[in-house]
Amino acid sequence: MEPGCDEFLPPPECPVFEPSWAEFQDPLGYIAKIRPIAEKAGICKIRPPADWQPPFAVEVDNFRFTPRIQRLNELEAQTRVKLNYLDQIAKFWEIQGSSLKIPNVERRILDLYSLSKIVMEEGGYEAICKDRRWARVAQRLHYPPGRNIGSLLRSHYERIIYPYEMFQSGANHVQCNTHPFDNEVKDKEYKPHSIPLRQSVQPSKFSSYSRRAKRLQTDPEPTEEDIEKNPELKKLQIYGPGPKMMGLGLMAKDKDKTVRKKVTCTPAVTVKDQRSGDGNMSSALLKQHYSLEPCTKTTMQLRKNHSSAQFIDSYICQICSRGDEDDKLLFCDGCDDNYHIFCLLPPLPEIPRGIWRCPKCILAECKQPPEAFGFEQATQEYTLQSFGEMADSFKSDYFNMPVHMVPTELVEKEFWRLVSSIDEDVTVEYGADIHSKEFGSGFPVSNSKRNLSPEEKEYATSGWNLNVMPVLDQSVLCHINADISGMKVPWLYVGMVFSAFCWHIEDHWSYSINYLHWGEPKTWYGVPSLAAEHLEEVMKRLTPELFDSQPDLLHQLVTLMNPNTLMSHGVPVVRTNQCAGEFVITFPRAYHSGFNQGYNFAEAVNFCTADWLPAGRQCIEHYRRLRRYCVFSHEELICKMAAFPETLDLNLAVAVHKEMFIMVQEERRLRKALLEKGVTEAEREAFELLPDDERQCIKCKTTCFLSALACYDCPDGLVCLSHINDLCKCSSSRQYLRYRYTLDELPTMLHKLKIRAESFDTWANKVRVALEVEDGRKRSFEELRALESEARERRFPNSELLQRLKNCLSEVEACISQVLGLVSGQVARMDTPQLTLTELRVLLEQMGSLPCAMHQIGDVKDVLEQVEAYQAEAREALATLPSSPGLLQSLLERGQQLGVEVPEAHQLQQQVEQAQWLDEVKQALAPSAHRGSLVIMQGLLVMGAKIASSPSVDKARAELQELLTIAERWEEKAHFCLEARQKHPPATLEAIIRETENIPVHLPNIQTLKEALTKAQAWIADVDEIQNGDHYPCLDDLEGLVAVGRDLPVGLEELRQLELQVLTAHSWREKAAKTFLKKNSCYTLLEIVAFKEGEQKEKEGILQLRRTNSAKPSPLTPSLMASSATSMCVCGQVPAGVGALQCDLCQDWFHGQCVSVPRLLTSPRPSLTSSPLLAWWEWDTKFLCPLCMRSRRPRLETILALLVALQRLPVRLPEGEALQCLTERAIGWQDRARKALASEDVTALLQQLAELRQQLQAKPRSEEASVYTLATACDPIRGGSGNTVSKVQGLLENGDSVTTPENIAPAKGSDLELLSSLLPQLTGPVLKLPEAIRAPLEELMMEGDLLEVTLDENHSIWQLLQAGQPPDLDRIRTLLELEKLEHQGSRTRSRALERRRRRQKVDQGGKFEDLVQQELQSKRARSSGITSQEGQKKEHFQEKADRENTFLTPSTDNSPFLKRNQNNLQHKDSGSSAACPSLMPLLQLSCHDEQEL
Repeated sequence: MEPGCDEFLPPPECPVFEPSWAEFQDPLGYIAKIRPIAEKAGICKIRPPADWQPPFAVEVDNFRFTPRIQRLNELEAQTRVKLNYLDQIAKFWEIQGSSLKIPNVERRILDLYSLSKIVMEEGGYEAICKDRRWARVAQRLHYPPGRNIGSLLRSHYERIIYPYEMFQSGANHVQCNTHPFDNEVKDKEYKPHSIPLRQSVQPSKFSSYSRRAKRLQTDPEPTEEDIEKNPELKKLQIYGPGPKMMGLGLMAKDKDKTVRKKVTCTPAVTVKDQRSGDGNMSSALLKQHYSLEPCTKTTMQLRKNHSSAQFIDSYICQICSRGDEDDKLLFCDGCDDNYHIFCLLPPLPEIPRGIWRCPKCILAECKQPPEAFGFEQATQEYTLQSFGEMADSFKSDYFNMPVHMVPTELVEKEFWRLVSSIDEDVTVEYGADIHSKEFGSGFPVSNSKRNLSPEEKEYATSGWNLNVMPVLDQSVLCHINADISGMKVPWLYVGMVFSAFCWHIEDHWSYSINYLHWGEPKTWYGVPSLAAEHLEEVMKRLTPELFDSQPDLLHQLVTLMNPNTLMSHGVPVVRTNQCAGEFVITFPRAYHSGFNQGYNFAEAVNFCTADWLPAGRQCIEHYRRLRRYCVFSHEELICKMAAFPETLDLNLAVAVHKEMFIMVQEERRLRKALLEKGVTEAEREAFELLPDDERQCIKCKTTCFLSALACYDCPDGLVCLSHINDLCKCSSSRQYLRYRYTLDELPTMLHKLKIRAESFDTWANKVRVALEVEDGRKRSFEELRALESEARERRFPNSELLQRLKNCLSEVEACISQVLGLVSGQVARMDTPQLTLTELRVLLEQMGSLPCAMHQIGDVKDVLEQVEAYQAEAREALATLPSSPGLLQSLLERGQQLGVEVPEAHQLQQQVEQAQWLDEVKQALAPSAHRGSLVIMQGLLVMGAKIASSPSVDKARAELQELLTIAERWEEKAHFCLEARQKHPPATLEAIIRETENIPVHLPNIQTLKEALTKAQAWIADVDEIQNGDHYPCLDDLEGLVAVGRDLPVGLEELRQLELQVLTAHSWREKAAKTFLKKNSCYTLLEIVAFKEGEQKEKEGILQLRRTNSAKPSPLTPSLMASSATSMCVCGQVPAGVGALQCDLCQDWFHGQCVSVPRLLTSPRPSLTSSPLLAWWEWDTKFLCPLCMRSRRPRLETILALLVALQRLPVRLPEGEALQCLTERAIGWQDRARKALASEDVTALLQQLAELRQQLQAKPRSEEASVYTLATACDPIRGGSGNTVSKVQGLLENGDSVTTPENIAPAKGSDLELLSSLLPQLTGPVLKLPEAIRAPLEELMMEGDLLEVTLDENHSIWQLLQAGQPPDLDRIRTLLELEKLEHQGSRTRSRALERRRRRQKVDQGGKFEDLVQQELQSKRARSSGITSQEGQKKEHFQEKADRENTFLTPSTDNSPFLKRNQNNLQHKDSGSSAACPSLMPLLQLSCHDEQEL
């Protein structure tokens, strides 16, 4: 806006309509409905129903377009006038060799145009200076008072504007031809000079182009070849809907299809300086004339002294006509004229330097008309994605915020500020007028190449689809065959922020509709058609300079004017923001403009309805006055519709008849005038077959159709009959009329239209006579139907008369349908609802009153007579009650055959229903009948409530109700017994069942109670049978009985006893499992104590396994290779190297870190003082693998206590019987082992071991210590002190006192090293065992290891066998290494705990998480390096506390033994004690041990 002006004030909003779905179905009908309101505003907005959302059908990947460039401050009319003025004055000074610098006043650029205009309005320069009114001029320019601004403005005016104004007025030049371009085209291209170079401010940083740069540079005109190659130049049309722009610099083609070239000129004058013999300068002038225009580039030279006489008369002043004072005579570089410097106005004080032009050339150059303004095409081609990225980036950078957060009000104010600004230059791009036929419409199209989905097909045929609306039946444009781009075929618009469409009206003043598919809003401004001429007048009055050079400026769509400016001059303006999914409609001759709020995609098209025809005719007259080309011939359109009147909509036919009548009258007048002129020749011409440019009037450019005047001698042109005097100067006899129709044919066409237009009146009279029976004759149904069909075929409008006809036909059809129902067969009548007697009489009256003759009325009368006769007979039967049921039923059936409801038939129906119900109740309660359910009885009671009351019915209902009450009460009791938490005894249930036996109703809950009682009695019998049997029951049988008894809804005393027995058996099983099973064991108790096979087979199996494992290569061998016979540890890896241990039972190899191993330092001793240090055969080095040592192996005394508790159970357990057998086998082995140990040979060997132990114990400790010191001195691990032997011996002897890893950790490391130093001193064997003694002992040892019982004899045999062979140093070293690894892990944990304690003392609150992380890392190190030592030690100490040696037997298949054991349990025994009679004495002795469990 101008400085000092108010901000932009938005105009009022336009009407907004929201149609319902019913209204939305008829687009043109709805637009006609809202036209009286919306037309007053010029534009309106329509919001479709929310569910109407057409899919976007454009192929986004293939959509490419070239937008147009818009420089915002060139769009506004008043701003463009100012810029043009600056161009002219800049050219004026540039021609004279000066560059214009626009001054700044009060920190803003001085508006030279406004200053010049105000000075002229105030009376001119001289008058203002005389009256000293420059301060008033400053005030009108909105400068603050004071500061001597008036004087400053005067100075700038005198320096810049006043010389230009003098030249413009012609006061300073001689009389010359001021119209040298009258023969040129008005809009000849003109390129002014660059403006930014003249300004003190720089162009806006948001502009990607220099302001007016393209206009200010000399560009070549586009040739015809350029136009044909560039599709965008071909699209630059002057017709179509919505925002349309003309291209820059396009010239009209002449008949030779050539494009006019701009005339250029070369320098017209060249002066050559020659020096004569006397030293004077002589000049030879060579003149070359290339054009009649003043040249634009010349070389000015001041004439020097010329001695040649031929030049003296040639150089004279054009003002004073004298040639004297040559030194002050100027030579014009443009036209060769000469002027004295003192003759010029104002006079020049001295000779100017450089190029100089005379006043005549300056005036001619400045008077040259400006070029026609238009938009140029951008050079870059965009896709939708690339254009959107550019548009969003521009908007976000401009407003410095996300695009979706910019308020629409802010964008609107900024837009109108920018278009009104001279010094700010913002350039945007607008993808306007893109042909949908070439690039694809945004709506789905039926004739597209791709297949449409059902949803797309629905939108493709919708009347609101912009491809469909122009060709609807009610639209005028559907009668135009050609696809007029922009009018019948939609155009597409891709906008960005600030991209605008200027003030314009649609071609032929048609309607337009615009749909915004997606994107940011589009802001619209509209002016109603009544104010169209007022708007044109205001714009011409405010910017006359633009309209002087372009009279049809408003048709070029390149000019905006601020709505506030228009409103201040009385022009009514409305506005709206069109959002995505909304329509905007512009009405005929409604000016509209607007701009885009951001990146969006819109589509627009024209359409014309019947009410547009008068406006279209007025538009043609308007175009004729402006000499503007038509898009189509209005006369041709009217005649084409008149040629086929039957295809026209009725309203359209009426409108076409009116237009045709006016057109025929005008044609008669024009042809009469032509005849009066003397033109008598004529010939018929099919104008519709000619191209438009061959049938245009050369005067007014109107497209001719009905007639035209042509000349035989001038065949290149023709004129319409309104300009018959402007064709040529030839004689009238050489001119002839070219016509499309004769004057006789036109009335015939008009008459057909009249028939079509008046056909509705003729039809309406027929319908009125038929409906009101004016002639006394009722029409048949077929005649009325023919009238209705005629209205449909001729597409008559939906009027009140047509609705009455349709209603009459509907009533007649309803009457006929009812009559057919009455007189048709019985089956058909049974399926249709019956009429009452009253309705039958009403039907008869209605048929008599309708204006239609129906022969079915006689049938209705016959039915009425039959009904009346039946009614009398029914009354007689009811009066003689009680009648027989057969008679009543017969009368009832006859009444149903009539198809009419008779009141007496209802009474008959009640009597029949009562009799039937009583019969059903009697049958249901009969003693011999099958008992009915409660549902049946309740249904009878409900039916009895619906029938009519009578004494017998009431009595039966009462009896039935009492019976149901009693039955429901017993059902509730039975349900309570079944669902109650406290179960009732069987006697109570038997009493309830006895009470219900006499009730004649089937009771489901009582039946369920009977079944439960029967099951309970059977269960009690089973329990008695088991309890009174010859043997104890098995646990599985008892558990089954308990499960069944719990599910029964009966209180059972025996159930509690059985539950207690089962609970006691489970408790004994759990105690036995805790005794045998190790923690987290994978075995069950039965698998541990049961024999897998017979004893002999088990021995053979273990021997075979030992042979197999012994054949495997030793892991200690360095060259061990993995093979199928290689040992596998429990971890799945092959044990190899140091740390591998061999099981003493199965002879297989394992990692020492993966299994539980014996501890040397914590080996249990038989005596605390009897074991010397070097008695290595007593060291605990025996190792059984996890596959051989499956349980804790309790002592025999503990097992005997379990067997004593088992004897007290009245239940048989498979685990108990297996445990008895195991105990018997263990006792048998113990007897054999004692006998072997008590033999003479073995006793002697044991005596030798005792003596050897005494000898070792009798040695002096000092000697033993010295020996050990010498040994440790050579030990590579570590040397010891003098009392190390005593330390180790004390550790070995007091190992039982070491109970926790914390107690062992401090001294364990040194003790392990001391034990390692003793290994070289260990020698053996210490006994010599003969093979006869060794073999039995080894066999006993193997059998003892297979037992799951701990026996002391097993340990004694193991010591004898150990002493009879050399010490296994490899195993001892392996055990020591494993204990060292355990010790290292214990020390690491101890140190970590100590560090944590110290940290907690220093900082108890801040380091907790770090310590936890360190602890986790130490745990990971332990778990990755060795097996969990904590678990191993805890398990070892638990075993030590129980005084048990844990050995496992090899794990083999358990199924053979389990099957055998199950078979054994099925035999009937006299008691559990009979299974193993040899155990009885031991069980008697072990009763006191039961308390240990």
